[in-house]
Amino acid sequence: MKKGCKFGTHRVIEPAGVLPQPARKIDNNMDELYDNEILIDVHTLNVDSASFTQIKEQAGGDEQKIAEIMKGIVAEKGKHQNPVTGSGGMLIGTVEKIGPALKGKTDLKVGDKIATLVSLSLTPLRIDKIKEIRKNIDQVDIEGKAILFESGIYAVIPEDMPEKLVLSALDVAGAPAQTAKLVKPGDTVLVIGAAGKSGTLCCYEAKRRAGVTGKVIGLCHSQKSADRLQKLGFCDVVIVADATKPVVAMKLVEEITNGEMADITINNVNVPDTEMTSVLCTKNTGLVYFFSMATSFTKAALGAEGVGSDVTMIIGNGYTKGHAEITLQILRECKELRDLFTELYA
Repeated sequence: MKKGCKFGTHRVIEPAGVLPQPARKIDNNMDELYDNEILIDVHTLNVDSASFTQIKEQAGGDEQKIAEIMKGIVAEKGKHQNPVTGSGGMLIGTVEKIGPALKGKTDLKVGDKIATLVSLSLTPLRIDKIKEIRKNIDQVDIEGKAILFESGIYAVIPEDMPEKLVLSALDVAGAPAQTAKLVKPGDTVLVIGAAGKSGTLCCYEAKRRAGVTGKVIGLCHSQKSADRLQKLGFCDVVIVADATKPVVAMKLVEEITNGEMADITINNVNVPDTEMTSVLCTKNTGLVYFFSMATSFTKAALGAEGVGSDVTMIIGNGYTKGHAEITLQILRECKELRDLFTELYA
């Protein structure tokens, strides 16, 4: 059995010498495993929201075309990495084989059902059949195989939750966990895209951390979303605005905060061109956390420079220590969120 690199570089076809995520093409041959790989029998793909939104738009909403696009991406790249957004998603599957070099290094065993916590944009994947597409929740049931590298992180599916619910929550686990690290008592927090999966989790965690002396503002794109968010009760103020129109959003936040603006802005949207809304709604000494995979570094950096903002900007790492445990615990302790996630995603 061949020896593999901890980070999966042995699967990179082109260009040589790079890691699997930025690679244009990786080897998705599942017939021969390397000694430090885990083979997964894949059940469901949870495609990144920005990616799936783009694919749906490209396909005109037609499920057969969505399937063709997804199969085409994997056939070309050996992984599901959207060529437009660059993002992937995650998966649920059953452990089928474990390489001998991982003996004593993992607590996994054959037959365990797991969710991978690394992106599909770096995961060797083979799609044999697309069984069902759930367009409204970005999930696709398939028959196929995937490889988890030695450095890859995962979560065993807990027995007290449906697996589709777990997959939806863990797909955005980095957002509420990072929110927990960033928000301090007394902070004014603006959550853009506040009614979505990551948004509602961030609102909950932001309110818990900001406390009674802080304020959480939820920005939604529609009145329907705003009404749903308002019922949850995590936000002090809920506003409806187009996040691609920064001046309009800025004036609303200016009014709510008496011109003080937000200490922290968390951007969770799945469409481009919302960078400047995040910057303008945040005070110069504040912080913007871009969890959205639709974020453009160029637009954010040069845009902030252009308006003379000294705001600190953080790229949303999908991983932070304990993020899976934090997110699942939120669903356990908050009945309102668990009921919402069960209704919408499970």
